[in-house]
Amino acid sequence: MSGFLFEQIIFGPVKSRRLGISLGVNLLPTYKKHCTFNCVYCECGWTPPEEPSAHFPTRQEIQAALQDKLLGMQTKGSLLDSITFAGNGEPTIHPHFEGIIHDTIQLRDLYYPDSKISVLTNASRIALPGVSDALMRIDQPILKLDAGTEDTFVKLNKPRITTSLETLVDDMKLFRGKSIIQSLFVRGKHGEEIIDNTTDREIRQWLHYIEILQPRLVMIYPIARSTPVETLEVIPQEELMEIARRVQDMGIEAEVF
Repeated sequence: MSGFLFEQIIFGPVKSRRLGISLGVNLLPTYKKHCTFNCVYCECGWTPPEEPSAHFPTRQEIQAALQDKLLGMQTKGSLLDSITFAGNGEPTIHPHFEGIIHDTIQLRDLYYPDSKISVLTNASRIALPGVSDALMRIDQPILKLDAGTEDTFVKLNKPRITTSLETLVDDMKLFRGKSIIQSLFVRGKHGEEIIDNTTDREIRQWLHYIEILQPRLVMIYPIARSTPVETLEVIPQEELMEIARRVQDMGIEAEVF
């Protein structure tokens, strides 16, 4: 399974199950996935070996493409809820991420001042000064937290950089009270490995991290598209709703998507 890749810098707008009418921004190469993780459920497929000469769209190209799209949407009277940085991997990898966020805030304020700016990130780079500064300025830093234990984190997210679940959680504390946490729940096998972040032990430790991080919202969701590992199970809605209820019992808002 090769995965689905975005072939443009700007895509959409689309009706997002989480973000409403969302205009996507892909800061990564359009011909390959580029990420610090290699998650077994990623719709973009497996993360290929790092390519030092990977071609990122320039800050100027991104600014021009976004301005052109926003102007066109405004002229047509189109609605917009979120400008969302997602795309072919981890958006904070872009070497000019901070400057791009600065440009996006200016364009949002000019064309769609009531819309939000959202970044979907696996949180592996959020402690870097330029990245953390940029994420603090946007409306919705959406941070990934899928596991409660190190073993499951490694099996599920397969980091391509030197990090750990404990390090990620420590970094996420920078955004305590501001962040949105996104968590995908899944179980199945990959080769001989059993992958399951729905066990009682996993959920209890994951809830412990959620309590520490005090996000303003937890987004809980199952697999919705094709995955590199085809044997993964879609977790039933009722099970996800029970996880959400346990989050809500801590006084933290949670939604199942």
